[in-house]
Amino acid sequence: MEFNLSDRQKEFKRIAKKFSNEVLKDKVKFFDENQQVPTEIIKQLYDHGFGAITIEEEYNGLGCGMLDFAVVIEEISKVCGSTALTLIGSSLGAIAIDLYGNESQKKKYLPDIADGKKLATFAVSESSAGSDISSMKTIVEECDDKYIMNGSKCWITNAEIADIYVVLSKGKGDKYSTFIVEKEFEGFKFGKKEDKLGMRSSSTGELIFQNCIIPKENLLYKSGEGMHMAGKILNYSRPIIGAQALGIAEGAFEDSIRYAKERKQFGKSISSFQIIKHILVDMYTEIEAARWLVYNACKKIDDNDEDIQVEASISKVFASNTAMKVTTNAIQILGGYGYIKEYPMEKRMRDAKVTQIYEGTNQILNNLAAKSLLNRY
Repeated sequence: MEFNLSDRQKEFKRIAKKFSNEVLKDKVKFFDENQQVPTEIIKQLYDHGFGAITIEEEYNGLGCGMLDFAVVIEEISKVCGSTALTLIGSSLGAIAIDLYGNESQKKKYLPDIADGKKLATFAVSESSAGSDISSMKTIVEECDDKYIMNGSKCWITNAEIADIYVVLSKGKGDKYSTFIVEKEFEGFKFGKKEDKLGMRSSSTGELIFQNCIIPKENLLYKSGEGMHMAGKILNYSRPIIGAQALGIAEGAFEDSIRYAKERKQFGKSISSFQIIKHILVDMYTEIEAARWLVYNACKKIDDNDEDIQVEASISKVFASNTAMKVTTNAIQILGGYGYIKEYPMEKRMRDAKVTQIYEGTNQILNNLAAKSLLNRY
């Protein structure tokens, strides 16, 4: 089944593809090797409006939907999934504020995020609370006109480079609430910066809260509603991770096609070998299936469908598994050229792996999808 994109979405794809190939592509290797966030390129992405796609127009955003954002992330990820991740992390924090913030919070934070003046992120994971959020140890206590937060978050995208942190914490009676924490708040600091297998030009690290003082007005939505909020926000973010994985897989596939046509062995192009043909067809089949699942999940979100957990989960699971399979087979096709760091294929495989892990491991998401399916039918 073909998925028809609007003219606007096609234009977003075109611009993102042009930018990624002309501005980003030649710099990817340097940023990956040096574990350096491409801040100037991120700024240019915001100048193109790519960080403001889902933010409402009255807050300097473009007022578009998740499918619009997904096609942009897909095209950037064809060239560098790690660069796309910085944009995803910030947009996730913005989506949380956009969905659940009051008017004062939206006016204060969203315009600066939309304009790229400030980056955001969403912080849930802890060393003992990954898939099991109920094991969370970060706690918050209400005290007069403020809240006091203690604990830590780990594996947080945009850790040190963000300015605005949407943080899930446990409160009185094991009720969960979400707070907007600013970088300058007293008692907030950064811990270890992670040295990762992939996504190395994206900042990932630890947030530490030691009697961190949070103003009362920085409670996001309602006290005790944090778990519900986190679930909905993750359902929004999972198809976007699917789009990231889809882009990584597409980039690997396109390079594999080019290489297979050019590479000669035994006097002929390796694209003429039946085994290579079959691998390429399998790649293409799974990529197209992943595209439909990702686009469909995003469209359901844009249509305000509340019953999206199945689609959100399986789009991320299938696309990330596809990215891992396609990049592994792409390295096999390229042989030695695929394995060495001079060429981008090995980076794609390293980047693809984490898409099976973050925003909920694929095994946990299969459980969530199964539960939702049983309730649906």
